Amino acid sequence: MLIKNPEEIIRIAKNARNVAVVGISKNEERASYQIAKQIKDRYNLFLVNPKYAGEEIFGIKVIDSLLRIKERVDIVDVFRNPLYIEEIIKDAIKIKAGVIWLQPGSENIKVIEKYKEKINIIYDSCLGVVSKMI
Repeated sequence: MLIKNPEEIIRIAKNARNVAVVGISKNEERASYQIAKQIKDRYNLFLVNPKYAGEEIFGIKVIDSLLRIKERVDIVDVFRNPLYIEEIIKDAIKIKAGVIWLQPGSENIKVIEKYKEKINIIYDSCLGVVSKMI
């Protein structure tokens, strides 16, 4: 289901505990780094990027795939090129994530339409901005 209601988006962000940041970067100027840094004290973060798997960012070991996460993931926060979103959504469905949150610039409307009945999807919203409101 597409989640567009601002109050519902805030509720999801407020009640989440485990957040997987997909596409985390070690580059401090990238949005994925900045937002993960901002939310790391609020949520239990899982950092996902095959490029950095085994390394640490913020003292958290980076993993190569959502499929490695054994805990329930409330939010899959995605910072990836829209061309790669479908595989990430498929993995989020496999791990039964609560919601996939496509950060601005990660949206792929064709893929969103294809999977909107299989997983909750938020887009046109930034977790970093929303987390400042709660």
